[in-house]
Amino acid sequence: MNVPREQRDERDGVMPSLILGAGTRAVFHTILVFSVFLLFAGHNAPGGGFIGGLVAGAALVLRYVAEGSNGLRRTIPIAPETLLGAGVLVAGGAGAAALATGRDFLTQGYLLSEELPGLGAVRIHSALVFDTGVFLIVVGLVLALLRTLGEELRP
Repeated sequence: MNVPREQRDERDGVMPSLILGAGTRAVFHTILVFSVFLLFAGHNAPGGGFIGGLVAGAALVLRYVAEGSNGLRRTIPIAPETLLGAGVLVAGGAGAAALATGRDFLTQGYLLSEELPGLGAVRIHSALVFDTGVFLIVVGLVLALLRTLGEELRP
């Protein structure tokens, strides 16, 4: 019987694990929030775009294992190439912005350094823009790998 590829059960008779599915749904968003925390903490503490992207990628791998490639497509309907391209543009733009202001490529500086009531000293460093680009590149790369590997396993 010819069933369209999109409608086939990608597990081919293997029952999905209810425990893995429920556990994944319980921790997936928490892992993503933690990855964004690592992204923002990067310039003042251990972390940054690469580590945050890897943690977000681990969440995507967990989702892929629990729900397969169709579940991953429902979770992130964006093409991996779009994330990769956006990441390269953002990271490259951070370096180009320094050149536009007459500094060396990727020279860092504060974008915002204010004392806000209730929050205290808030400092946003220009390295955050570069780290955001790296974060998008790593997430796009993990997503591309999962989608490519998932497509190869299909009959």
